Amino acid sequence: MSKRNTPEIVLGVSGSIAAYKAAELVRLMIKSGWGVSVIMTRGATRFVSALTFQTLSRRPVIVDMFEEPEEWVPGHISIADRANVMVVAPCTANVIAKLAHGLADDMLTATALACPAPLLVAPAMNCHMWDHVATQANAALLQKRGVQIVNGDAGDLACGYEGNGRMAEPEQIMKAIEAVLSAGSK
Repeated sequence: MSKRNTPEIVLGVSGSIAAYKAAELVRLMIKSGWGVSVIMTRGATRFVSALTFQTLSRRPVIVDMFEEPEEWVPGHISIADRANVMVVAPCTANVIAKLAHGLADDMLTATALACPAPLLVAPAMNCHMWDHVATQANAALLQKRGVQIVNGDAGDLACGYEGNGRMAEPEQIMKAIEAVLSAGSK
């Protein structure tokens, strides 16, 4: 884990309409003086461009697991090693399942698996997907392993339904990250 004075956050963004909220989350992290490295799934790039996150974070954004590394260390290891906290926001049902079962088939999940820092996930999906027994079992398994789930409030969803599954607001996610950083500095 990074021992620098400036916290280093790895933000994973997965393919959800809530990806637009992740842009505000990056803005808040940068405003707090934190270093932010963004990893996007291919699906996430269908909602918000990598250029948006690159501009906000002032760092390259990684999408492809097989991009040429900037250094000899594989990218997912290099990014994982410097993280004080890894956050996946939004975190889809698919990514929750991959994380719960140790699948590492893209840069986001490979980095999460390699990252020794605390992991926070902010789920974002349709209420029926969130309430499904498989998703709930996967989320419970992650929590049992020490992953913090940052849930949003029930409410209107982009798909037209109302219920659970809304991604937590960026300010709420920031508070969760700050709590983890505070606990780690004691």
